[in-house]
Formats: sequence, structure tokens, C-alpha cells
Amino acid sequence: MIISRSPLRISLGGGGTDLPFYSNKFGGFLISGAIDKYVYVAVNKRFHKTIRLSYSKTEIVDKISQIEHPIFREALKMHGITSAIEAVSIADLPSGSGLGSSGAFTVSLLNALHAYKREFVSLDKLADEASQIEIIKLKEPIGKQDQYASAFGGITAFTFEKDGSVGVEPVEMPNHSTVELENNIMLFYLNRERLASAVLSDQKKKSKTDKAVFERMHRIKQMGKEIKKAFEKGQIDLFGELLDEHWQNKKKLSAKISDPFIDECYETAKKNGALGGKVIGAGGGGFMMLYAKNGKDKLTRIMEKMGLRREFFRFDFEGAKVIANFRKS
Repeated sequence: MIISRSPLRISLGGGGTDLPFYSNKFGGFLISGAIDKYVYVAVNKRFHKTIRLSYSKTEIVDKISQIEHPIFREALKMHGITSAIEAVSIADLPSGSGLGSSGAFTVSLLNALHAYKREFVSLDKLADEASQIEIIKLKEPIGKQDQYASAFGGITAFTFEKDGSVGVEPVEMPNHSTVELENNIMLFYLNRERLASAVLSDQKKKSKTDKAVFERMHRIKQMGKEIKKAFEKGQIDLFGELLDEHWQNKKKLSAKISDPFIDECYETAKKNGALGGKVIGAGGGGFMMLYAKNGKDKLTRIMEKMGLRREFFRFDFEGAKVIANFRKS
């Protein structure tokens, strides 16, 4: 048996500029932080010749072409594994929560399959393979942030070039600043999940008729670079202030990103100590990230009264890894 894990992520600055409709024209830049919430994949050689997959449902099939789960199907096809295998997926947090679970699952699965075949794989190749499956093979309207953030881990700056290549640069922060950032970022589950592709497709569609979309995304990218500089200088509170501007720009990219309830939660948080925040990922549901320097206990109680649930976390600096390898043959 082989068990791999890959971290989920929170977008810290410049989020969304990795989307192909933008990055292919202007180039993208963002900072992502991997967190200690994971997607686990266990792979084992199966006694029977069939393929058994277990996730929110269980599939037992004779051929790859019969697999319903698209990522499982394309990953096995990519690696030429056609029979006598079983794979199980378990996640710390639900899908559709804006934390890049699909990308983390794909990275974790591919890492396990490489280990199953006794192959070494670099983090860059792992992220690229995951991107190929989701973006090229399955034609999801997403960018490459999730796959690269999950593969590399850490607090990392990613540059998405017009030609599709990706630059990876760990953000160098004073040690005390990393701890301060962890302590001041608060994650609240909005008790609703959403389909990222629906939100992102609407955003892409709007960009074809509203050129202001690109102007807002230019500013979001610039804020990502400003946040990187602030992190390097240990100016953590500036991040919280820029988050508010980021959210105001992001909301205007698509009508599906926010709604009256999300707006009410955000404004309540701002009135009770949050410097800024945003809904992570595509928007519309999942997790709201808030930055608060003081009064976090009071803010937590107020958000919980509104029906939100706080999720505590720490940053992950290991990235994708195989945590157990018991394969015997």
C-alpha cells in the first residue's frame, strides 16, 4: 500500500490572475499559502483484475473507459495503469470550499501513482501533470494555482507566464512574521459549497464584454506584488488592509462571487475588528478568510452567531509527499 498527501491552500494575494483568459494575455502573479489540511490518496495492488475506486461513492469496473470519476480516469490513463488496482481518497475538508481541493486531489493521486510505479517525480512535473489533466484533458475553466501550491507547499509566489510556464519563488519572511500571519488569519466556513467552474465561467464570459474586468485584475495582480514585499519586510498588517481592496475588486468580477448573506458577514466582520478579508477561491461559498490583529475571540463568537464555523490551521511547508510506502511487489 502507498499513501500520499497533498495540502490545500489559501490564496494570499493576486488570486485569479492565473486563469488562462487573463494570464495568457497579460501574465499572472499570485502568492499562495499551503495549509495543514490535506487530501490523502491510498493506492494498493488489487487481487482481482478489476479497478476499485472509493471516494464519495465506490466504483468497481473492468476497464478505464468505464470509470465515472474524471480525474481518476485520466490519471490512470496517463500512467498506463489498466487493471488490478484500488485507490481510496479521503480529505480533511469538503470539496467546493475554495481551498483548491480538486488540484490537491489530483496532485496527491499522481504522486501515489508515480510511487506505485516506483518512479521519482519532481514537484514541478507533478504540478504540470495535474494541470494537464484538469485544464487540458478535462477542460476545466481554472488556472494552475491549486496544483502548484499543493505540490510545492509553503508560502510561495507563482508567476504565470504568457507561454504557460510557471515560475516558483518561496516568499522569504521573518520567522516572527510567519507566526503572526498564522495567528491573525481566520478561516470561517460559510456552510455552503459551490461549483468553482460555474463562477469562473461567468467571470470569463463577462471579460469579453466588460473591459473593466481586466483593469480590476491588473490591480489584483499588482496587490499580489505589494503583499509579497510587505511579507518580506514583516509588514503583516498591510496584508490585511490590502485584502479589503482585493475583495472590493474581486466582487465586481462576477455577480456569482458574493451575495447579500456573504456581504452581511463581511461587513459585520469589518465592524468588529477585521482589517479585511475575502471569500477564498472562486467565491460564492466555501471559506471566508478574515485578517484581524485584535479581538479575535469576540469576532469568532459574532461570526458563529451568524452561522459560520471557524477552522483553525497552520501553514504547511512540506508540500506533496508520500507518507507511507509498503508496496511489496
